[in-house]
Amino acid sequence: MEINWLGHSCFKIKGKQATVITDPYSPDTGYTLGKQSAAIVTVSHQHPGHSYTAGINGEPHPVTGPGEYEISNVLVIGLASFHDNEKGKIRGKNTIYLIEMDDITICHLGDLGHPLTDDQTEELGNVDILMLPVGGISTINTSTAAAIVRQIEPKIVLPMHYGTPLLKRELDPVEKFLKEIGTHDITPQPKLTITKNNLPLIMQVTLLEL
Repeated sequence: MEINWLGHSCFKIKGKQATVITDPYSPDTGYTLGKQSAAIVTVSHQHPGHSYTAGINGEPHPVTGPGEYEISNVLVIGLASFHDNEKGKIRGKNTIYLIEMDDITICHLGDLGHPLTDDQTEELGNVDILMLPVGGISTINTSTAAAIVRQIEPKIVLPMHYGTPLLKRELDPVEKFLKEIGTHDITPQPKLTITKNNLPLIMQVTLLEL
């Protein structure tokens, strides 16, 4: 499996039988999708920075909310959550996605805006790779993000949704989260290549380059 970060909350997950793209963004974010195609596109919520399915080629199957979906031998489970800590009163709903492919379980938290309950953590089960918003302001802050990592105990953490020079909005930089979680001197990688057999034994944080 190959995972590339395309910016913001958008990842391209290329498995043996299908490609999944998460939360594609509109051009006004400051990032550029380029020419991307996929069998499946997941949308955590209907904000333009997370739901630009028109930017993906290949007639992808859109997954836009809670439920269980099996597409191209990929299992996608959407779990209901909120974009804020007021049960959606401020920013609305958010969908967390579990993506099971190539014997690896990936969790994409979308624009989660609140701590996870024990029930939600239990529902997520064993997560190999956690895609986690760490930029605060419009999602969970760094201390909540670090607490969620400790709750879920994934093998790999992929930070997302943080401030960069390209992004045309104000979010905290990823360094704030790295400091919170006690990780230093991470060299960003162009992509993550992973199999079930070479998942790390001890949790690691991986930064992906654009």
